[in-house]
Amino acid sequence: MSEQTTNSRLEAFCDAVFAIALTLLVLEIKTPLAEGIHTSGDLWNSLKHLLPSVFAFLLSFTIIVTAWANHHSFMKLINRSTPSFIYGNIFLLFTIVIIPFPTALLAEFCFTKAAAPSVVLYSFAVLLTNIGWIVLTGTALAGHSLARSEAAKVKLRDMSSQGRMGFILYAACAALGFWFPVLVAVIISLTFVIWLILGFYYEEKQQAAKH
Repeated sequence: MSEQTTNSRLEAFCDAVFAIALTLLVLEIKTPLAEGIHTSGDLWNSLKHLLPSVFAFLLSFTIIVTAWANHHSFMKLINRSTPSFIYGNIFLLFTIVIIPFPTALLAEFCFTKAAAPSVVLYSFAVLLTNIGWIVLTGTALAGHSLARSEAAKVKLRDMSSQGRMGFILYAACAALGFWFPVLVAVIISLTFVIWLILGFYYEEKQQAAKH
């Protein structure tokens, strides 16, 4: 079995796990119970109570999609695998599949007086995902680099640096969540919207450079 085939199987496996995590997110948005709905006003009011769940879903969806897009770009820089690299991917996937649980807590408690524990746990889950990226880039750069070229190695180092910066940000969010939970939820939301936009811009720039 060639290394390229191994990487293809690894990426396909990762794609499947990302897809499952995305699917699990939407299961937390429950339809209103028909027994309590008697008028259109009742239904509108019930739907209004779903807004925290929708917020948590959209935030986690953005986080997982951003992670998938980054992983897709990351794998383009790699031309072979090592056992440590494979296990680094597995650890990253572990950090992704646990996101639905803190998402459910965030949906239930984010805008209540009990918001702090849910936001702290959610911030920690995001921090854990960030650690996953640090581990993954570290395994790709360790020893004989797995990068396709020197240019790819430079990009991997940039990703590693971004991961370390993200670690500081999300560690601070996890700590501040005890006192400013809603503010922390807003900060995390804004950072991932920015990451998603920058990732899209980067991909567009890469495609333009090829033509």
